[in-house]
Amino acid sequence: MTRYRRLHPAWTVAAVSFVALVGAAGFRATPGVLLHPLHAEFRWPLATISAAVSVNLMLYGLTAPFAAALMDRFGIRRVVAGALALVAAGSGLTVFMTASWQLILCWGVLVGLGTGSMALAFVATVTGRWFVRRRGLVTGVLTAGGAAGQLVFLPLLAVLVRDHGWRVAALVVAGAALAVVPLAAWLLREHPADLGLPAYGATEVVAPAPPTGGAAARAVGALAQAARTRPFWLLAGGFAICGATTNGLVGTHFVPAAHDHGLPETTAAGLLALVGIFDIVGTVASGWLTDRVDSRLLLGAYYALRGASLLVLPGLFAGTAEPSMLVFVVFYGLDWVATVPPTVALCREYFGASGAVVFGWVFAAHQVGAAVAATGAGLVRDQLGDYALAWYVAGALSIGAAGLSLLLRRRRPLTVPVEPVALPVAAGRRAWSYRG
Repeated sequence: MTRYRRLHPAWTVAAVSFVALVGAAGFRATPGVLLHPLHAEFRWPLATISAAVSVNLMLYGLTAPFAAALMDRFGIRRVVAGALALVAAGSGLTVFMTASWQLILCWGVLVGLGTGSMALAFVATVTGRWFVRRRGLVTGVLTAGGAAGQLVFLPLLAVLVRDHGWRVAALVVAGAALAVVPLAAWLLREHPADLGLPAYGATEVVAPAPPTGGAAARAVGALAQAARTRPFWLLAGGFAICGATTNGLVGTHFVPAAHDHGLPETTAAGLLALVGIFDIVGTVASGWLTDRVDSRLLLGAYYALRGASLLVLPGLFAGTAEPSMLVFVVFYGLDWVATVPPTVALCREYFGASGAVVFGWVFAAHQVGAAVAATGAGLVRDQLGDYALAWYVAGALSIGAAGLSLLLRRRRPLTVPVEPVALPVAAGRRAWSYRG
């Protein structure tokens, strides 16, 4: 006899992962609304505060490949719960800081490690384990979790900073991260084989390969193998520019740049939240397209369109939110992290079973680019008095990233995946069928 459940458990894992990503995204939404309040209270230069952002962005990326390997070694549930606890600690402890090095420690190191452990390598791990069919679409939805976190938190944080001060905003983020820990510990599952099930869209139950060696050794070994290949450097170079033109520049400096032109910070934060809304649409659509269109062409188009939008941005800033700025917000938002699903797909194509860990290293390059842009744009503002040069450089780099993406060629995977092991269904166990 066959019973039917409405949903495969993979969808529950995806839903909890989405909520966890939203919880971790809250603190990453704060730099833009806290730059001026911290500068006003402590008189730290914007470049110093931006340096703390850069440490955060750097660790956010460099932690990702090791976190992916740790998830293979110790399990998704433990790593995610620990990561959320680090985010809460880093956010909460900022209310006691009195020196800039403490900002770098809390905002940069603790939150960077926590959010990095739940970065896009986490998305690649979840989708790689639990999904065969609709993998690109789910990758897009989970990637949009970060944008949803920005959407939920950014306007709220801007209002809290304005009405109650930046410390209240930091405590709200800490509480939100802690609230997700029990949910992740309760509902996140490791492998479909643990439930005696195939992944969604698969036909056989595949036993996970036992972990071999330490997590650090596996992460470094994957990098050593990938770094010998041309596709890795093309993907990493393009993704470094992606980070520079999103998290590093727009995510960190859009609100201060708009404020320089007379736009209230709450209004600018609302515009950045709108970017988050359209990013959700764009990233989910990108996931759907990744299942159907050559990922190389998608990346080339995304980067070229982003470059064009950034080149016109300096002329759009004004004391009010003009219609032309709203057009930019829609256009740029659709493209914010639409690059992620095709990049994940290409890492799987080129590097096979090591794809999630290799994507962690590609994502590390993304955050290195973001860190350089965050500090560099702060220096440009301090030295020249405005951000115009930073926007123009970012636009030109994005067009260059389009060229790198189009240089990628189709080829067979470089790492042969482990042969699946079909597990027999235990005697007496009912056969379950699932509907998507």
